[in-house]
Amino acid sequence: MLKRILVVDDNQFVRMIVRSAFEVLGPFIVQEACDGLDALQKAETLNPDLVVMDLSMPRMHGLDASRNLKETCPPVQVILFTAHKNVLTASDADLAGLSAVVSKSDGIETLLQQAQSLLPVVH
Repeated sequence: MLKRILVVDDNQFVRMIVRSAFEVLGPFIVQEACDGLDALQKAETLNPDLVVMDLSMPRMHGLDASRNLKETCPPVQVILFTAHKNVLTASDADLAGLSAVVSKSDGIETLLQQAQSLLPVVH
């Protein structure tokens, strides 16, 4: 069965780059959301295996959206992919149910490596 990935970022260019990287990595069902509220709505129908979530977004930021996702879909893996990694504490990450935090400055390759460790069937 294909893994389902939801890419959540208010920057359309970032969403496109992340989506393209996953589509090159393997056959996935990849959808995009522009903020936390959009992510929650789309997750209801997609039922994602992995969510790549930005932190700073309008309407609902990534930590609140991640907490809500983990309440409604506990098995989902959430990677926070953010330019603001330095403002997060370990407690913030734990309370939001994050599986990992990756800095955007570390690049897309680091994000893909982290995704592969969370979804071992990724080739």
